[in-house]
Amino acid sequence: MALKEHLANKKILFLSVRTFNLEVEIKNKLEELGAQVTYYDERPANNNFIKGIIRLRRSLIQKRIDDYYKKILLTEATIQFDYLFVNRGEIIPAFFLKELKKMQPNCQFIFYTWDSFTNHSHPITILKYFDRKFTFDSDDAVKYKINFRPLFFLDGYKEIKNSSPLKSKYNLLFLGTAHSDRYKISLTLVDYCNQNGLTSFCYYYMHGRLVYLYKKIFDHSFKEFDYKRLSFKSLTTQQILELYKDSDVILDINHPGQKGLTMRTFESIGAGKKMITTNNEIKKYAFYNPNNIHVIERENIQFSKSFFETNYEDISIEAYNRMSIEGWINCIFFEPESNFWIKGIE
Repeated sequence: MALKEHLANKKILFLSVRTFNLEVEIKNKLEELGAQVTYYDERPANNNFIKGIIRLRRSLIQKRIDDYYKKILLTEATIQFDYLFVNRGEIIPAFFLKELKKMQPNCQFIFYTWDSFTNHSHPITILKYFDRKFTFDSDDAVKYKINFRPLFFLDGYKEIKNSSPLKSKYNLLFLGTAHSDRYKISLTLVDYCNQNGLTSFCYYYMHGRLVYLYKKIFDHSFKEFDYKRLSFKSLTTQQILELYKDSDVILDINHPGQKGLTMRTFESIGAGKKMITTNNEIKKYAFYNPNNIHVIERENIQFSKSFFETNYEDISIEAYNRMSIEGWINCIFFEPESNFWIKGIE
C-alpha cells in the first residue's frame, strides 16, 4: 500500500523541538501525504533563556512545563488522534503521556530522537510509554533495545542532484552550529584549500550572544572562536539548498560525543555531493563508499586533493529512496528497517 494511502486522513498529534525549521518540513510532508497534523513545540517557549534553563536546571521551570502540557491535554481533549508522534522528547513529562493514553486508548504512540541519550537522558525515562520507538544512534538502539533509524534528506536535495552546475562556486562547504572543535577543524581544511587553489565557505551559527559569552567563559573549545565569523541568524532551508547546489564537497564535523550520523550526511547524499567527515562510524554503514566519503581524524587531518577531483558515485536507488523524508516517515510509522543500515543491528 502506498504511503499516501496509509496516512490519508490520519490525525497526528506531533510534538517536536524547533530545530532549523525541520519540524515544519516534517509537518508539511505528513500533510502532503494526507495526514491531518496538530503541532506543538515540545518546549513551552523557544527563546534562549528557556533553552538554557532546560539544559542547566529544568526543575526551575518544571511547573511551567507541567502547566503547558496540561493545557495541551485540555485543548485537544475532544479530538481522537490516530498517532502521537514525539520527536526528541527532551522534556515531555510522564504524566502527560499517561493521561493522553487514557484519553486516547486507540492512539499509537511513536517516539524518535536525533540526539544521543548521553546528551539528553530524559527520553530514557519515558520510552516505556511508546508503542514504537526509534533512535538515530546505533549504540543507543542496542543498549536500550529500540529500533534504529538514521536521519533523512528533504525533497529539495533531489532537485540539486539533478541540476547541479558543471562548475561549482565552492570546492568545500561547511554549515553548522558553533560547538566543540568545529572551528579548529574547519579552519585547518580552509587553510588547505587556500594553499591548494581550492575555494571554501564556512557558516558558523550561534544561538545568541549570551550563549556565546557563556561558552567563551566556560567552554575551553570556544577560546579560539573568532567572534566576527559567527552568525546569530540561522540560514533558511532555501539558502542552505542554494549553497549545496553551488558546492562540490560538504564538510561534516560531528559532536565528539555523538556517534549517530548528522543531517549533513544525508543532505550530501541526497544532493549527490561528496563529503569529508570526522565521524568514523560512517564506515559501518551499507552505503559507505570511500570515493564519496572521506573520513578524517580530528587530531591528524589528512586527505588528498584528488578527492576533490573525482566524480561522485551514485548509491543504489533503494538506499537513496530510503534516505528521503518519505522513506524516513514510512519507516517510523509503518515499516521498521533497523537491519538495512548496519550489520548486526536487528
